[in-house]
Amino acid sequence: MKFITQASLAVLIVAPGLFSCTSTESIHSSQSENFIVPLSEIAQPYPDPRIGLGAGLFDAEEAIWNLRLVSTTPPPADFIGAWGTDLAFKDNFAIQGNYNGFIVWDISDPANPVFEVDYLCPASQSDVSVYGDLLFVSGEGLEGRLDCGTQGVRAVASEERLRGIRIFDISDIRNPEYIANVQTCRGSHTHSVLVDPNDDENIYVYVSGSAPVRPEEELPGCSALFPDEDPESALFRIEIIKVPLANPELAAIANSPRIFEGLEAPPTRGLSPEEQAEIDKAREEGRFVAEMMGQERVIPDGMIRQFLSQIVREREGSGIPTAADSIALKERLPQFIDNMLQARGRSTVGIGPNQCHDITLYPEIGLAGGACEGYGLLIDITDPLNPVRIDAVADSNFAYWHSATFNNDGTTILFTDEWGGGTQAKCRDIDPYEWGANAIYTITEDGTMEFQSYFKMPAVQTETENCVAHNGSLIPIPGRDIMVQSWYQGGINVFDFTDPKNPVEIAFHDRGPISADRLEVSGSWSIYWYNGYLINSEMSRGLDVFELLPSDFITQNELDAANTVRLDYFNPQGQPKFSWPSSFALARAYTDQLERNREASTQTLQLLRAGMANAERAAVSERNRILSELASQIENGSAAITNGNKAAQLADVFKDLAGG
Repeated sequence: MKFITQASLAVLIVAPGLFSCTSTESIHSSQSENFIVPLSEIAQPYPDPRIGLGAGLFDAEEAIWNLRLVSTTPPPADFIGAWGTDLAFKDNFAIQGNYNGFIVWDISDPANPVFEVDYLCPASQSDVSVYGDLLFVSGEGLEGRLDCGTQGVRAVASEERLRGIRIFDISDIRNPEYIANVQTCRGSHTHSVLVDPNDDENIYVYVSGSAPVRPEEELPGCSALFPDEDPESALFRIEIIKVPLANPELAAIANSPRIFEGLEAPPTRGLSPEEQAEIDKAREEGRFVAEMMGQERVIPDGMIRQFLSQIVREREGSGIPTAADSIALKERLPQFIDNMLQARGRSTVGIGPNQCHDITLYPEIGLAGGACEGYGLLIDITDPLNPVRIDAVADSNFAYWHSATFNNDGTTILFTDEWGGGTQAKCRDIDPYEWGANAIYTITEDGTMEFQSYFKMPAVQTETENCVAHNGSLIPIPGRDIMVQSWYQGGINVFDFTDPKNPVEIAFHDRGPISADRLEVSGSWSIYWYNGYLINSEMSRGLDVFELLPSDFITQNELDAANTVRLDYFNPQGQPKFSWPSSFALARAYTDQLERNREASTQTLQLLRAGMANAERAAVSERNRILSELASQIENGSAAITNGNKAAQLADVFKDLAGG
């Protein structure tokens, strides 16, 4: 492979017709308009406008940079006050999970999303995925019912309880039909839909359930014993549901692989002085504090409510727990926690992970990334029913491995840390950069993950804003690894991790806290790129639609090339492999990247851009001749383009556009 040389440039200059319509003056004008600065030389906003934003629910102050807020739409009445959760997409619809069920939005007009369906069917946490005419919804909480009723389930063991996967027929998406469910021993906190390239008849749903094991009386065959005591234990395994596409009502668990075997307890860290001070203050205020997995913690209010409800049931009471119930819980709290951890396969003595929070499936490369409590896993999924762990990494700076995202070619994987379950403020000036952040790893040819760097939303947030890394996705900018991500009340941001050692923030949006006086959990649960827009599930405020703007970090040509990618559907834990149709936008995007990275001479860049401009306005035969000549000159040169891969990609685009 050869590339453009200075000598061959002279040939290009005098090649008949190739640049005949572009004067020297217009070439220089084009260059000055397209001068692109390397990422390392671009200044970030200072002072950061996200700091000090005023509080409010629907009237909080906002800061935005390199994004446009296209629309923001509040949730329907039955869903106000219940947390919005994850998103899935089908055609022109966004499906938003919610603790009260799910909502279907028509986003054909991103400036005016239209609420189409509010399907009331409470469950924690109603994560959603789609495939064809099927919608899958996770259920894990104790209050979810098979009949979607809102009255909850009071009994400790009940045949009315739903903990697993609900399946809906959405062939008429405005009238979803509940057709089946698959019950699992630990419910479904999240799930991932695997479309096997070699199987047209079935799809597979990987289920991650982190709740206590259900009693035998509620779901026969569920065992909370450790596997050495009971080989059929529901602990230390994931569930894989096989869904026959011709008969989805026959979906059932087909395997429960134990992908955690042999993993020891991950490394942990002690409390920081600030954390210890928070615990001491909480204890003085009368809050519930206890040791959990070897470390003192302030026990979350949701967990306390569950424990108090159990005490009320034990005394055969009803209504609101009494002061006596609270006193009883303080005495019994260590035992309650120990029972809960044992039921989840955890204990106060260190052991390895027994469940994943999220598994991101990337079938086109045969790999999955598992964010599994104390570890990040790399998994071979070429046999969908028998996944095999390839590698595992741990990090004492990570508290709870939450989710994973690959770059498009599968050479890099990014894991998120949901420190404190997403309910705590971990973006304050006293919090280390590495806590509640992303960890970026490269993947070697033998499947080993090698740590490169951390990345965290950099703006200091307040005590009343829960803020840690959460859900996001790639944006299909060709030739670059760019991701959009949610940070709860830290807002959303976009960053470039093409150089995995040096990730760079390039855009953001943030609102002030819900409350200036107390921490009320809220913020961005997840944000994903879908067909040109960034769709944000705001836990309390509904649905946001953003558009990424051209800036010093990203050119209009790169955005235009990204928007040539179209998806028919998208699931949060089912990563698609992006491919870009050949277009002038793609060729210009690659040329812009050669300039940004200083991988082509100024003269080469001028001639490439002038050649494309001439070709685009020429008649077909002349256009094809110009583009073929450009491709030939790239392939037969030798030095002026130093990035061989990018040069080859650019030449291929020119040849495709020339019909060759």
